[in-house]
Amino acid sequence: MKLGAFSISLAVKDLQASRAFYEAFGFKEFGGNAAQNWLILKNGDHIIGLFQGMFEKNMLTFNPGWDSNASKLDGFTDVRELQRQLKAQGIELMSEADETSTGPASLMAIDPDGNPVLLDQHV
Repeated sequence: MKLGAFSISLAVKDLQASRAFYEAFGFKEFGGNAAQNWLILKNGDHIIGLFQGMFEKNMLTFNPGWDSNASKLDGFTDVRELQRQLKAQGIELMSEADETSTGPASLMAIDPDGNPVLLDQHV
């Protein structure tokens, strides 16, 4: 199962304080929009998303179709195929991709400990 790029999406209380904290660990701004209360930070292949006021819990995020530089992969498993595979294994999904669509789509599951897992395809 090819899940694409991985990041941890953090639900932060203060975007600028969190940014400064992770910059001390060597993370640099990679994307996002501080005016919209979200930033993506990167240190090597490690990616952290900071999201103020957008969701309640920290979330594991996978981006099918992207590498760690947000560049499109030549070959990848589409999120709708991943969805079919997960459902066939009995994984309950909290949100699903439209099976009749193509291109960008997402799905979400909750792990046994209550952690959200987002598969968010942008291509």
